Amino acid sequence: MAGFRSLARQVRDPRCDLALRRYSLRKCLERFAPYGHRATWDHLCGRAGFGPEDRSPDPARLVAALVELEQARAVWLTYEADFAERRKKEKHDGLRRPGSVDDWHRMTWGGFGVAWCDDPRLHPREPLADVLHRLISALERRPGSVCPVCDGERLVWRYGLDHEPSAGPVCADCGILVPRPVLTDDALASARRERLLMSA
Repeated sequence: MAGFRSLARQVRDPRCDLALRRYSLRKCLERFAPYGHRATWDHLCGRAGFGPEDRSPDPARLVAALVELEQARAVWLTYEADFAERRKKEKHDGLRRPGSVDDWHRMTWGGFGVAWCDDPRLHPREPLADVLHRLISALERRPGSVCPVCDGERLVWRYGLDHEPSAGPVCADCGILVPRPVLTDDALASARRERLLMSA
């Protein structure tokens, strides 16, 4: 099975058939898809200027989508390396029990669903790398009461998500499943109340 880098080479290779180049870009999302496969594909297509169902996109647009994905992946790989180094030091210092950020990190290892968007048409519009920078910064500071990606205040608790965890606070503005460790207890309780109000 091809890895991310070999698939990326196929996307860039002008000697490859256009269908293979498009397919290879889609396969890259099996290795790294911050919003989930469908939402990340919709995002990349929209930002690069081709339709999700376009079978013959301009090769330059495919490469533009790949570049955005690679930039975001570089941000995530740096975070994972820093995370691994921190945990190694904590274990050396006798801290064996991981915290809530560590629990969240285990569910997103490899970068799949880091900023999960259950609705593939509702996701942040900014470059993926910017979104990941904001999310990582939020994980490294004290919890807040708004979405770390768009500063949206409308957080709604949703059940039955196609991701793990299958329930949690979703930003009604940008669509991401907000990691619980970045929110205060009051913000989480407010999101649960919002769910009850919507279902009443």
